[in-house]
Amino acid sequence: MTFASQAWILFSTLALHAADPKPKPVYQYESDGIAVPAASPDETKVANFGPDSVKAARRYLEEGALAWVREKSCVNCHTTGPYLSEVPALSPLLGSPNPEVLADFVGSIPEGPPKEVEKNGHQYVSGSWTAIWCALGLAEWDCHITGETSSDTDHALHQMMSRQSSDGSFISYGEVEIPHITTDFELSLQAARAITAAPGWLASLEPGDTLDRIDRLKRWLRDAEPKNDFDRILHLQLAHYFPDLVTDAEKETAWSILTSRQHEDGGWSTRDFSAVDDWHFEMSATVVNLLASLPDAADPESDPYLTALAIVLLRQSGIPTSDPRIQRGLHWLKREQRVSGRWWMHSLYRGNYHYITYIATAQALKALALCDELPDVRPADPESRQPR
Repeated sequence: MTFASQAWILFSTLALHAADPKPKPVYQYESDGIAVPAASPDETKVANFGPDSVKAARRYLEEGALAWVREKSCVNCHTTGPYLSEVPALSPLLGSPNPEVLADFVGSIPEGPPKEVEKNGHQYVSGSWTAIWCALGLAEWDCHITGETSSDTDHALHQMMSRQSSDGSFISYGEVEIPHITTDFELSLQAARAITAAPGWLASLEPGDTLDRIDRLKRWLRDAEPKNDFDRILHLQLAHYFPDLVTDAEKETAWSILTSRQHEDGGWSTRDFSAVDDWHFEMSATVVNLLASLPDAADPESDPYLTALAIVLLRQSGIPTSDPRIQRGLHWLKREQRVSGRWWMHSLYRGNYHYITYIATAQALKALALCDELPDVRPADPESRQPR
């Protein structure tokens, strides 16, 4: 990203900040040595997708994760979670992920006995979100960086499973960035992914409580009634991790939904996959009003998260890159990247920091890599890319 581009984005954001009685953030991520301007739909699109724009995306992901680690106190589903769950697999093309984020995950593993609580008539086990994202990030690091499951990852996986609900699921007990941690199926699927990512971990388990809990999770994932079409298409990802849990009919349904929802421009829209009140069992008025007030509420436009996820699901199902659906989606992604490296997307949660832009960027790079469309931009000196 050029200095002129950075200055233009910052000037535009500051102007909006001054004029808005409820000012939006000037920066999306900020820490010592890191100042990522707020995400904006007005940001210029790249003239050409390629090594330079991918380097910018890599820097965006790393700076966002490092700023969060240094300024915040939680592992989350919208920044550090996607960083450590997706970037390790991309290390042959982007370079190794930052060990500072790894250390934060190790230090964030929930400790102590799980506690079941009730809120507004809903029962859940507190700490399950953090436990899942810690375990998933650590397992992906082990899978793609070290090749063996560490004692920290083993501990994180056991802590994760101890926070499972009695029916075998993990309960999504609050609104976060749609579609992350919105339905119980999506959250439980993240736990299933963590279990399968840790090298040799599942096969090494002796009969006992943890293995019994995993069996309950698998039964729940197999038998759970989909909340919405987003859950239905996620059965393709479940089939990737646990093929025996998904029927041929469920896969055919998911493929049919994906095909029918692709837009003429080649992209897909997250909002096409659920009614507003079906994203979560208890939707706040803030989120409902936000979704209803978006200019394209009646006919949602394509967005990078679902476009990238659709490509990932198709590739994980064995669909070749040459498939027209994938080619059209790739074309959409390449032309929609912004000069900062991000793929802009309006938050479907609160509309302030637009962290879904970060999630979408990580997913877009994953989709491109699965299609052999991501150039090798590994730095010659890995230390040179780490902000100080």
